[in-house]
Parts: sequence; structure tokens; C-alpha cells
Amino acid sequence: MRAIAAAIRVIATINRVIGHVFSWLALGIVVVCFTVVVQRYVFSVSYLWMQDLYVWLNGAMFTAVAGFALLRDDHVRVDIFYRPASVRRKATIDLIGVVLFLLPFTWIVFAYSMPFVRRSWSYFEGSSNVGGMPALYVLKSFIIVFAVLVALQGIAIALRSVLVLTGREDLLPEGLRYRSRGGAEAAH
Repeated sequence: MRAIAAAIRVIATINRVIGHVFSWLALGIVVVCFTVVVQRYVFSVSYLWMQDLYVWLNGAMFTAVAGFALLRDDHVRVDIFYRPASVRRKATIDLIGVVLFLLPFTWIVFAYSMPFVRRSWSYFEGSSNVGGMPALYVLKSFIIVFAVLVALQGIAIALRSVLVLTGREDLLPEGLRYRSRGGAEAAH
């Protein structure tokens, strides 16, 4: 059980670090978008690569931080049954949801996107816009990153559920445990 708790902590750390690093891209997106608007409307100048850049940064950020959002429980959920549920019921729901829905979804995303990403890398695909950003293949690789990070976090959620259902949630630090009803936010 200690190995399970250690695996949960490692996965949480990976997603937390990646989430904190890539969330800084939001600032870059704002700066680049602001620069594009000022160049276009004040100086009547436009660079297509800059217009590509803030869209690409946005895509990279949102795909890279998806596992972090799942760690923080920031995803959309219908809470009318889940929020008031006991910790054991939440663990059961999470275990079933991860095994039946989340992991198959991430596998499908991974399996279907791999040929798409591999083909992009094979000819070092760039922007379809003349003068646009090079290296579109790097951005497309974030689809794989998304699937892997979300799947890892799903595995951590399933393992946490196992710890709860076996009565060993005490092996986890407070920030990785289920929130109590009306409790403070965890996993920050």
C-alpha cells in the first residue's frame, strides 16, 4: 500500500510541476495577443507567425495542464450526487469512472493521434499559412502529452480510490486526500 501511495505522490508531483510551468504560458498568450493587436491597429503591421504563436501557445497550455486540472478537481462534473457523497462513495464513483470512461478515452486519444503526430514529425510540418510558425509537429505532439498526463492522473485517482476503499487513505498527504463535505480545497 505504501508503494501505491508513493506512485500517487509521484504522479501528482509530475502533473503539479507541469501544470505550474505551463500555466505561465497564459501570460505569454496575453502579451503576444496584445502585441499583435497593437501592431495591427496602431502600426498597420501584421506578422502571421505571431498570430499563429498565441493560438499555438493556447493549445500547448491547455493540453499540458489538463492532468493538473484533474489533480485539482477543476474539471466539470455534475455535483448533485457526488459532492454530498461520503468519501467511500466518491472513491467508488471515481474508480468506476476512471476504469470505464477516463482510461479508455485517453487510450483512444493516444492511439488515434499517434499516426497523426508521427506523420507530422516525418516531414517536420509547419503552419499552413505562408509566413506562419514552423514546427507544427511540436504542437501536435501535445495531443500525446495530453493523453499521457490525463491517463497518469486517472491512474492516480484510481489508486487513491483503492487506498480509500481498503481503509489506507492515511498514507496520503492531506493535499491528495478526498475533500470532506464543505472542506477546504485540496491538491494545491
